[in-house]
Amino acid sequence: MGNSITEGWARYFPTMFAGKPYVDRGISGQTTPQMLIRFRQDVVALQPKVVVILAGINDIAGNTGPSSLEMIEDNLASMAEIARANGIRVVLSSVLPAYDFPWRRGMEPAPKVRALNDWIRSYAAAHDAVYLDYYGAMADARGGLPDSLASDGVHPNEKGYRIMAPLADAAIARALAGR
Repeated sequence: MGNSITEGWARYFPTMFAGKPYVDRGISGQTTPQMLIRFRQDVVALQPKVVVILAGINDIAGNTGPSSLEMIEDNLASMAEIARANGIRVVLSSVLPAYDFPWRRGMEPAPKVRALNDWIRSYAAAHDAVYLDYYGAMADARGGLPDSLASDGVHPNEKGYRIMAPLADAAIARALAGR
């Protein structure tokens, strides 16, 4: 479940899904309230064993209007609660690093990304979810994605997805094992 970064797996690293029972439910540009609205249809109705949720960067960018961190956190928590209530194990992904948005320059998102990731990590630990730390594996000194991993500073390229793939596989395995 996610936005363009989730949607991008199929384009930039399609082998991630080859031979695996993974379903990509990413829609470009979406924010957490939009994902929450479609969560039952796109996740619960499929009855998966695990859901990986990667969301929040478009909220920080203001794609659907201003969003506070609390609003994003509430939406992420709601998705996790709906999943758990339906017997679906939860993997909560960190938001990928970003120090600017090519479609909305000058917002300086890095501090908000770090704060949201701190909350996601804490929430996951307190609510029996697996925390998937893409940020720690990909952030540069500025708190953004280096040019080698993303051409626009937000969306991973193939090299970026190659870093993300084993992290996602490991997090899914931990969730399936109940760890």
